[in-house]
Amino acid sequence: MTKAIRVIHRVIGIGSNKTSHREKIVAGLGGFSGIALILIVTRQFVDPGDAGLIVASMGASAVLLFAVPHGPLSQPWALGCGHLVSAAIGVSSYLLIPNLIVAAAAAVGLAITAMYYLRCIHPPGGATALTAVIAGSGVHALGYRYLLTPVLLNVAVIISVAFVFNYLFPWRRYPAALMRYTRKAVEQDKPAEQTLNREDLEHVLQQMGMYVDVSHDELERFYQLARSRINEQLSVEHIKLGHYYSNGEYGSNWAVRQVVDESDDPRPGRDQIIYKVVAGKDRRSSSAIHREEFARWAKYEVYLNESSWQRIAASGDYASAA
Repeated sequence: MTKAIRVIHRVIGIGSNKTSHREKIVAGLGGFSGIALILIVTRQFVDPGDAGLIVASMGASAVLLFAVPHGPLSQPWALGCGHLVSAAIGVSSYLLIPNLIVAAAAAVGLAITAMYYLRCIHPPGGATALTAVIAGSGVHALGYRYLLTPVLLNVAVIISVAFVFNYLFPWRRYPAALMRYTRKAVEQDKPAEQTLNREDLEHVLQQMGMYVDVSHDELERFYQLARSRINEQLSVEHIKLGHYYSNGEYGSNWAVRQVVDESDDPRPGRDQIIYKVVAGKDRRSSSAIHREEFARWAKYEVYLNESSWQRIAASGDYASAA
């Protein structure tokens, strides 16, 4: 991928997606099941014309529950409280504010604020609040019954479907509390000298001053996996003549070296190689170094793909290195 394309992807927010085809299909089938059942239930209480507007917010909830079932925004408290509080605010805004535009805007704005304070941020809740204001007379006639039927009923239905459907797949059981083995794995992967804990993560998030849709356990897990990968060192057997290696650094310290010659002396301390720097810091320079020292410097092997250096993983897979 060229540098220009990478910049465009970063600006418009196209990220890499390593999700398997199986996971994508499972998420789609889960969303299908949840919405089909909700539509059947909602039509028992609301006219078909209004049911579409009401179910729209549940469609957004389905994306969260079946695509990211372990995200904080997908958990039962966020889902249930987010929808119910937003529904109450939406109905109140319609009843108390005569101007429809002001009432609709107030419903969404107040719903966001309330979800923040109640720690139940669930983006589809904004649609639930808005629907209470702009929907037809059938929804308006419900008044505060809108909270019970269909909102609360729909919440119960989609949570039940998410629980049952995701339970069939051990790696995506819902809610996230059922994924206890994930926490155990995090604890097992911690290094002997702990360098990051929950308090550190909470402090960082507080300093950022923004809401991040990932749990502290997941953040810690990501950190430990990334740290273990960064700390991987190549063995001297991996250092081969003609191959390219990167130190895995960022910014001005990043470099790629090619092994251009090596000694034939197997005695300890005399196994030297000669390398030249082909990219990054000290480019076009060369030097002789012990093979062990070079292995400590190198984080992984790379190859040049058009204008981009790509990492060669231990398994032989390729990933972007610079």
